[in-house]
Amino acid sequence: AQHVFNDPRMDEAKFDVKAWVCVSDEFDVFKVSRAILEHVTTSTDDSRDIEMVHRRLKEKLTGKKFLLILDDVWNENQFKWEEVQKPLVFGAQGSRILVTTRSKEVASTMRSEEHSLKQLQEDDCWNLFAKHAFRDDDAPANPECREIGMKIVKK
Repeated sequence: AQHVFNDPRMDEAKFDVKAWVCVSDEFDVFKVSRAILEHVTTSTDDSRDIEMVHRRLKEKLTGKKFLLILDDVWNENQFKWEEVQKPLVFGAQGSRILVTTRSKEVASTMRSEEHSLKQLQEDDCWNLFAKHAFRDDDAPANPECREIGMKIVKK
């Protein structure tokens, strides 16, 4: 999701607004809505009720094409999602909401298209690990390092 969010092609897609909100444990409609508003406006919001937050969000998003990433969502309550979504429907056509979760039930609750990530093949996993662990060197000079690295990769 971070790669999608930061990809230069997202700028070419002409999104007027891009926002990343980490949701995590509790899916409180007010807190999530206010977090979205704060990311959209890039400023702290001191609204005390949901109606005010939704009104401000509607004002900021009406007619604008936006990309919203909701990261690490665990909410399985459809009513809560529909409440958060209310001001988001005023965005321009082509707006997108990308949700990351580890729960198939969340995807069903949000009525979204599901894309499951597959486990990396061992060779790909080693290449990724080695790139970061050995700072782009092709392989570690010490065979003991490779052996330890392969144990990490297998985990």
